[in-house]
Amino acid sequence: WQRALVVGGGAGAAAGAWLLLRARRERERERRRRAALRGLGLPRDGAALRDQEGAPRAARDFLGRWVLLYFGFTHCPDACPEALLRLSRAAAALERDPALPPLQPLFITVDPERDDEAALRRYLRDFHPRLVGLTGPAPDVRAAAAALRVYASEGPRDADGDYIVDHSVLIYLLGPDGVLLDCYGTGKSAEELERSVRRHMLTYRPLQ
Repeated sequence: WQRALVVGGGAGAAAGAWLLLRARRERERERRRRAALRGLGLPRDGAALRDQEGAPRAARDFLGRWVLLYFGFTHCPDACPEALLRLSRAAAALERDPALPPLQPLFITVDPERDDEAALRRYLRDFHPRLVGLTGPAPDVRAAAAALRVYASEGPRDADGDYIVDHSVLIYLLGPDGVLLDCYGTGKSAEELERSVRRHMLTYRPLQ
């Protein structure tokens, strides 16, 4: 029995060492993830864009608030309306819970040539009532997109001058410190989106 005790003790020590090593690896992985996130978010020193009412909006205006963000354009045939509908439903479900912090739905155009303030007003009224849309000079819009590594490329124009913009179709979650916490593809339903954002809100720790 003494031998069994020694063997059992050795196995316990090995298991403890393995758990300690795993915990260290998880902490290191989390440290690297958070370090990478610090570089992703709306540029705090970037130029202000304009919302659908013509008011200037800079990234710093959204600090302290949770943001669900989508990049798209008002002439988008299907991907953008579908994403904004999911975003709007998730935001509406989250704001019904008074225990959760406020959430700002946000849309930034990738087609500033056609998407002026009036176009954004017409387009966004079909979605969440607090959805803010942003447009502005093309270089400033590209800078906002690049800060989150958003892809956008204007396609060829037809005989009428119309065109499609090929772009990333992710919904981005930004924390109160303005950095990226998560992103969601087309496979995420509004319900799954809401559950994920809720989890982030309840477990949130500011980046150090």
